Amino acid sequence: MDTTLILGLVKAKLGISTTVRDTYLQAIIDGVIKELEDEQGLTLDGSNSYHLLFIVDYATWRYESKDKDGAMPRHLQFRLHNLIIHEKCKESETS
Repeated sequence: MDTTLILGLVKAKLGISTTVRDTYLQAIIDGVIKELEDEQGLTLDGSNSYHLLFIVDYATWRYESKDKDGAMPRHLQFRLHNLIIHEKCKESETS
């Protein structure tokens, strides 16, 4: 995954043009990628725009909801479930 590209897209989505929050945003992005790969078992493809935009949206939500209680928004839950189902289908096809 090109985390520099993801960082730029997250900053654009948030309307951030300075580098002041880059370290914090990069930590969120790295955490999201690690969670998706290690905990959810996804194989992320840097050339897949669906994967890229999901990470951007997920990291943006994480940043925006850092001080709030509440569940993940339904659109993110739906997309995450679709990614997991698609991954499981790929695994069953190769076995």
